[in-house]
Amino acid sequence: MNQGKSILTISQYEWRRALARKKVALLILFTILVEFLPFAVITLLPLPSFIRVTNPLLHLFNPVTPKFLIRPLIPLYVAWFFFLIRFYIMPWALGYTVMGMLSFPLESEFASALNYFVGLLVN
Repeated sequence: MNQGKSILTISQYEWRRALARKKVALLILFTILVEFLPFAVITLLPLPSFIRVTNPLLHLFNPVTPKFLIRPLIPLYVAWFFFLIRFYIMPWALGYTVMGMLSFPLESEFASALNYFVGLLVN
């Protein structure tokens, strides 16, 4: 009787361990996919089409771009404008009232939704 109970306990432990391994493997796979997918999309796009898409944005910001910036830093400068719009104007336009240091209200909603969906997948 005692031996059967210990075998059952060991098999339950191994089952939970295998399930935990699958969860960890799924999390690692999801992380790699999220990290790799934007890089793959950007590198798999033909360079002329990527330039064709981004050049109008760079030209749009040409009047506010300082002339002392070296050419490779101009896309970073334009991205900084998008960050400012994303950080300050979007939450204000969508009606969020609390804005503080490192307050990302839209990202926290996205993170909670992602947490909910990953919880549905894992459980």
